Amino acid sequence: MGDKTNKTIFNKRRTAVTRGRRLPWALLCAPLLAGVAGEALAGFVAYSAAGQTPADITPTRDAFRAAIGGGTTSAANGDFGGVRREINWDGVPDARSDPNLLPGNFFNVNSPRGAVFSTPGSGFLVSANSGAGQAILFGFPNDLQTFSAQRLFAQVGSNIVDINFFLPGTTTAATTSAFGAVFVDVEDNNSVNATMLEFFDAAGARIFSQTAAAAGNQGLSFLGGVADAGERIGRVRITTPNNFLISNGVRDNEQIDFVVMDDFIYATPGVLPLPGSLGLSLIGLALLGWRQRVAQA
Repeated sequence: MGDKTNKTIFNKRRTAVTRGRRLPWALLCAPLLAGVAGEALAGFVAYSAAGQTPADITPTRDAFRAAIGGGTTSAANGDFGGVRREINWDGVPDARSDPNLLPGNFFNVNSPRGAVFSTPGSGFLVSANSGAGQAILFGFPNDLQTFSAQRLFAQVGSNIVDINFFLPGTTTAATTSAFGAVFVDVEDNNSVNATMLEFFDAAGARIFSQTAAAAGNQGLSFLGGVADAGERIGRVRITTPNNFLISNGVRDNEQIDFVVMDDFIYATPGVLPLPGSLGLSLIGLALLGWRQRVAQA
């Protein structure tokens, strides 16, 4: 009888310890699952406008700026209050503009703004200023205009531009919470000839995509997205119709819409803890405490 009683007490204790082992795992997994669900529901507030003149898209551009913050006065390197960065191309020197290619890292090395460009094509061109000895607007004055005078930006030999982010002036990879751009000459926004903006997180998953509104020949379009729940953008991809610049006055395909870009606006890139890192730290502490309690038991 005494042996059975002791075995019963032992089994109850063993069951309590076993349950104690299982219960924390269920609790510990909950924050991880919640974090995954939160990312799956991630979203952005989109800002889109189109028209024939800069005035048609300026209110939307201004609303996008206000959503990021940083005021209206720029410091060095396109820095607005340490919160927002802008690139309007107009400070690019003649030696780095058409017909000379712009280095993809110019806006992280020469003018540190934390943005590095890449393309499957042969590089990038910034249009020439008047009087620089090269035709302005890439040699297409009947198709293009500027939003902020007088330079424009285009990829060469491809219809894709990728933008990766870094802590400005360093090689430390970073992320941003917002990005927007002015597009020039978006005439079509169907699935074949659309100009598209896509955001990807640090792991490469697409978290936002939208096409730019059509503005007609020489028109201006603005498209941007601002994170509304803590999302972080590791890379931006811009895809234009499959007609791209070859050189000044020369395009790849005269049968398809030709789109270039003006101002880029984005939240200043920063390095933040990985999603759920605080939760993982708390989980570690909870697990350590649980193991100590089990050992004592």
